[in-house]
Amino acid sequence: MPRQILLNAFNMNCVGHINHGLWTHPRDTSTRYKDIEYWTDLARLLERGLFDGLFIADIVGTYDVYGQSLDVTLKESIQLPVNDPLLLVSAMAAVTRHLGFGLTANLTYEPPYLFARRLSTLDHLSKGRVGWNIVTGYLDSAARAMGLAQQPEHDRRYDQADEYLEVLYQLLEGSWADDAVVADRQRRVYAQPERVRKVEHHGEFYKVDGYHLCEPSPQRTPVLFQAGSSSRGLSFAGQHAECVFIGGQTHAGTRAQVDKVRAAAQAAGRDAQAIKVFMGISVIVAATEAEARAKHAEYLRHASAEAGVAHFAASTGIDFAAFDLDEPIHAGPGNAIQSANKILQDSTWTRRRLLQQHALGGRYVTLVGSPEQVAEQLIGWIDETGLDGFNLTRTVTPESYEDFIELVIPELQRRGRYKTAYADGTLRQKLFASPSAHLPADHPGSRHRFPDPVPTGALHHA
Repeated sequence: MPRQILLNAFNMNCVGHINHGLWTHPRDTSTRYKDIEYWTDLARLLERGLFDGLFIADIVGTYDVYGQSLDVTLKESIQLPVNDPLLLVSAMAAVTRHLGFGLTANLTYEPPYLFARRLSTLDHLSKGRVGWNIVTGYLDSAARAMGLAQQPEHDRRYDQADEYLEVLYQLLEGSWADDAVVADRQRRVYAQPERVRKVEHHGEFYKVDGYHLCEPSPQRTPVLFQAGSSSRGLSFAGQHAECVFIGGQTHAGTRAQVDKVRAAAQAAGRDAQAIKVFMGISVIVAATEAEARAKHAEYLRHASAEAGVAHFAASTGIDFAAFDLDEPIHAGPGNAIQSANKILQDSTWTRRRLLQQHALGGRYVTLVGSPEQVAEQLIGWIDETGLDGFNLTRTVTPESYEDFIELVIPELQRRGRYKTAYADGTLRQKLFASPSAHLPADHPGSRHRFPDPVPTGALHHA
């Protein structure tokens, strides 16, 4: 049976996210990002389209590498201003029943004890529809704003992340037993003291001595997302991630990335298929190819290639504005996003070539065509690369999502490659067709579960 495509809408609590400059399009509504109705309307729309989730990116810090200033960033609203993504969830969850929420939070600046409470709270309020996109940050501007001289070294950030997850597992999985809460009015016992235990963690980066503040939520640990294709990032993903987000440009290159993710899972003692792999993609679709091409040309007139390059400059740590249009860009080792920096190892890159690549304001693969053409290409990406699904970026909001739902989803359904109804259960159960809402047994977080009670009459051995 052909695999069905998983689909997240990719968005951010800001004006300009990936495809920059399109906020200037007369039909775009992204400047309404501050209104709660903007988000509740979007959630209803995505649930109507049977999207698996809304994946909300986030960034701490500002993009000040390009031209060594914030000028382009502020003029084009390149992820600035940006509001907190987690605060959106309770409102969107209240108007939907099935849509999942993948939320980005930077662990470098989030104490694990309080962050665990935020995750559990949202998992309770959404009835188990929350995922966490684990990021460690890459902007020196964020480090300076938080009182540090600069970002910790790349691999060192992952060392810290490993311990952070260790603390979270102890809090989310091991502090409260499944049966801790009995809510017995007659006995005046809400929670059984013997079924709640203290977390005592004394590590290199974190020290925690306390009880998790929340009773067990539907998933306990939210679905764990991660994006990182460096060798250290892949090792981290193999150990912890349930969903990995990659950026691909070709089928062959994407297949190689997917294979590395699967191999990393196996190296960590997990099943190769334990991780769902998503790729970022943009789609411009209309009833006919000619109409789609015309729409694409219209969007290009509003997009800002320079803003896209300014965004990419922050990802690499390289000030592209310092290079002439046709001057080769020299990229050395850096402390930002290693996969972004690696792209520039090809000495043929120039600022002119980068501007051409970012014509739509971003550098994701863009599919343009009729519903049949787009569906065929999406299926081709899945079948030829081993991907599980896509993070669909926005171009003109909400038009790009509306077009996809009205035109592409029915075509994928006709081909048997997209669900016609939601499955029951939590986000984890929906994504993995799992009977359990909790982490699977081969995931390292499951080792921290509160032990089952000893049966009455069982022997105890010293």
